[in-house]
Amino acid sequence: MANRLGEKAGWIGGWSGGFLWVLLLSVMWLAQGRFIEGVAGLLLVALAGLLIIATAPWRHPKVPYWKLMSPIYLLLVISCAWAIWAFGGKKDLGELLLSTWFLLLLFPLGVVGRRRWSDSEAQQVSPLDADRQRR
Repeated sequence: MANRLGEKAGWIGGWSGGFLWVLLLSVMWLAQGRFIEGVAGLLLVALAGLLIIATAPWRHPKVPYWKLMSPIYLLLVISCAWAIWAFGGKKDLGELLLSTWFLLLLFPLGVVGRRRWSDSEAQQVSPLDADRQRR
């Protein structure tokens, strides 16, 4: 079996990049002296980091991707609500979840949802690896 480093980097880098805006807003609010908003954002970023590693598909190769992605997506929704709250738009929290554009964020769940990490292990064997396995 190949190391699949590209897929691992894609999982960690993609999800980490998805929460980068939370880190930037947190630092900005801390610099402005808004301690509660900044620390809350940093806690969200820390929790995101833990979830990204804990739900990594190579740690759970038989679990469908939708189950692995759901907790991170939930945290992303919570992060959006946090940002709206921190900007002072408490009345807009409900509209966030009802907006049509927000549903587009769930598109990957439908595309790769039923797949599992172990589904593509057979596809990752190079001709040289297959030759070595026969010997």
